[in-house]
Amino acid sequence: MATHSKYIIIGAGLSGLTTAYKLQQQGENDFLILEGRSTVGGRVQTVNGVDFGATWFSNQHQHLNQLLQKLQVPRFEQYREGKSQLIYNSMAPPHYFENDDGGMPSFRIAQGSNALIAALTKELAGKLRLDTTVSDITEEGDILVLQTGVGSFTAGQVIVTIPPKLSTLLNYSPPLPATLLESMQKTHTWMSNAIKLGMTFSAPFWRENGLSGTVISQISPVIELYDHTSEDNSTFALMGFVNEGLRSESPAYRKERILSYLEGCFGPEVREYLSYEEKDWSKDEFTACPNLTSVYMSPQYGNPCFDAFYLQGKLLFSGTETSSVYGGYLEGAVYSGIKAAAKLLTTAKV
Repeated sequence: MATHSKYIIIGAGLSGLTTAYKLQQQGENDFLILEGRSTVGGRVQTVNGVDFGATWFSNQHQHLNQLLQKLQVPRFEQYREGKSQLIYNSMAPPHYFENDDGGMPSFRIAQGSNALIAALTKELAGKLRLDTTVSDITEEGDILVLQTGVGSFTAGQVIVTIPPKLSTLLNYSPPLPATLLESMQKTHTWMSNAIKLGMTFSAPFWRENGLSGTVISQISPVIELYDHTSEDNSTFALMGFVNEGLRSESPAYRKERILSYLEGCFGPEVREYLSYEEKDWSKDEFTACPNLTSVYMSPQYGNPCFDAFYLQGKLLFSGTETSSVYGGYLEGAVYSGIKAAAKLLTTAKV
């Protein structure tokens, strides 16, 4: 017999967890969150103190900052002191520059972005079903039936928070409008192209040498790199983005190219790392789709098609890619989650 809930949220990333938290805050507890991964957080992942997914935010991201304050999760300012490096010609030495003290500061979540996920999850005990991948959503009268690899679930309303492109891989009965599916297919999945790099060290040697840890270059093995030391100095790290051109290379070759390049930026101490890890999001089945294409301009998010319910008011799409407010950011995920919860509470079905 299928498990029935008033609401089912597909996806335990930041958007889905925020929706659940907001429902609970309004006194609504008849909901379940179904997550295909064996872990919560979606594209928020912290490993050995390094964020391999969503990381930075600013004071402008009001909904995220309010949520952090509500859950008493502290933040701290991204380290920017010292000289940063801009490399725009492989044949020329790097251009050194100082960060603008008058610029808008960026922040990180203390203890890593997973601290926010952990705080939300703690509030939602008993509401999560991990390793539960939805394959079919079928309308049957006043309810929707969800088929998964571990049984079926039913709900009066369902909110899908997985990336729109991945959402098109589900089987819908009756079918969704062709125009909606086309828009979903065209919506770029945030992080799906990224290869992130994280290295930890016994000491922040770059700081001791007057460097900020920031390196920017579109022509090098690492296109962006930043200081990723923890707020309490328990972890000293550098984190950044690997050039996609190295994706097809062997891990050993890619690693040596990266280390050789960073050695030129920071000196031989960069090879004295405690840990070296990469996260290629294009190989994450719950993030990327086959036939991935690179995006060289900022993608457009918040298509108006995601504002509407489908399947006669029973199905809603959410997530950072659907947000008209800072889509693709942590803020977009939080905002979409808040907005979705409000919609559900005003249109309850069964």
